[in-house]
Amino acid sequence: MTHPETGGTTAPRGARARRQAMLDHLIQAGSAQVDELASRFQVSRMTIHRDLDELVAQGMVQKQHGGATTRASSIFESNFSLRRHIAVAEKHALAQAALAEIHEGESVVLDDSTTAAALAALLPSRKPLTVITNGLESIEPLRSANGIKLITLGGEYQPRFNATFGLLCEQTIASLRANVAVLSASAILGTTAYVQDPAVTQIKRAQMAAAERRILLVHSAKFGRSALHRLADLTEFDLVLIDSGLAGEYRQALDDVSVSYRLITS
Repeated sequence: MTHPETGGTTAPRGARARRQAMLDHLIQAGSAQVDELASRFQVSRMTIHRDLDELVAQGMVQKQHGGATTRASSIFESNFSLRRHIAVAEKHALAQAALAEIHEGESVVLDDSTTAAALAALLPSRKPLTVITNGLESIEPLRSANGIKLITLGGEYQPRFNATFGLLCEQTIASLRANVAVLSASAILGTTAYVQDPAVTQIKRAQMAAAERRILLVHSAKFGRSALHRLADLTEFDLVLIDSGLAGEYRQALDDVSVSYRLITS
């Protein structure tokens, strides 16, 4: 059914589905006004305000100037609860593609990213495996899985990342050697991967150094953006997996420096 004012499709049924669709739209657009959201989702302004209040309470968005935004970097880059709702289908497709690169009997390092967490849920199908991670979201689906030897990295727990960091974490990683490390990044500018937080960057670098092979999983929307700390050049990864939404100009940049990458359809 077409809405007479917007020409859009029927809004998702149910408050939960509508809020997820609203969050997806805000992440894509950066911000939106209440009137725009009411028209888009075919509900009243009052309903939009209630939905936004719920998203604010969850730490997903900020309300401002008669609307809402996800543009604040402290929210977008650091809030694990928000990141786990971003590009869910694409992350699942990237995780499936990464699974094909992992073989029985290997040792696998997973970073704290939500994309790596999507892979963690699939790893029991490759048992036996040894999995090494500082991300609690990755630990949960593996802690009772048969055939999975789970090594959790200690350190200081940081709730906003739902992961551990710091000197103890780094020292533990340095004492290990894995077959493959699977990571993600906050942003890709040119052919360089960046991360917003220095503690996260340091642990990711240590995880890269501890592995024979390195795989980067990255959503196409992160290209053309920058974050504060340099992680690595994309040529430092043995394989970069990207969803098929990557624009042609970014593909050309990767081709120009011979980055080993593959586009994955979700």
